[in-house]
Amino acid sequence: MPGCDIEAVISILRRETRKFKVPIVSRIAQGASVQKPFLVLISCLLSLRTKDETTASASERLFNLAASLQEMLGLSVGQIEKAIYPVGFYRVKAKRIKEICRALIGKFSSRVPDSLEDLLTLKGVGRKTANLVLTEGFGKLGVCVDTHVHRITNRLGLCRTKNPQQTEFCLRNKLPKRYWIEYNTLLVTWGQNICKPVSPLCTHCAIERYCRQIGVTTSR
Repeated sequence: MPGCDIEAVISILRRETRKFKVPIVSRIAQGASVQKPFLVLISCLLSLRTKDETTASASERLFNLAASLQEMLGLSVGQIEKAIYPVGFYRVKAKRIKEICRALIGKFSSRVPDSLEDLLTLKGVGRKTANLVLTEGFGKLGVCVDTHVHRITNRLGLCRTKNPQQTEFCLRNKLPKRYWIEYNTLLVTWGQNICKPVSPLCTHCAIERYCRQIGVTTSR
């Protein structure tokens, strides 16, 4: 794609993102030795419309109480609400967690499914969450696109899309598969620290020369 050398961008981001904390769901995946897909699934649900710091503390409180499917089912909705507050929509998420746990037992033999199609049958699980469970929980191919990935991909000029779902399908066609698993972590880390939604830090951006800055009206 003219103006965007994705090979160079990925290589630079691999090096530069070491300076920053990776997103919380990625940190949970890196630290989990058992129950990884389940912990990734639940922490990703908590992260929706919630800042990383809030998700991190809420996930820690919840997983200290219940770090497995069976333990989570043993908690009441009220206990889950108390543990995850103040994540966004915490009451809805507490109920959803219980519903998902029951669905995993009833439909998937108490295991988190490892296919996109099956994950999407779980209530409250959209494409972003399903793809993140695949990549971070199972190490399988998926293209997880959140607002950071959508924004930066379009600023780079790699895709010209209107929403994250369109960006996912664009990337499935344009992004080499060898980058699919790490793409979300790299771009989310960069988006949280450098390529911010408003007034990105372009003068501090290591990939600035590869970026077409599409849609950027002010920068620092």
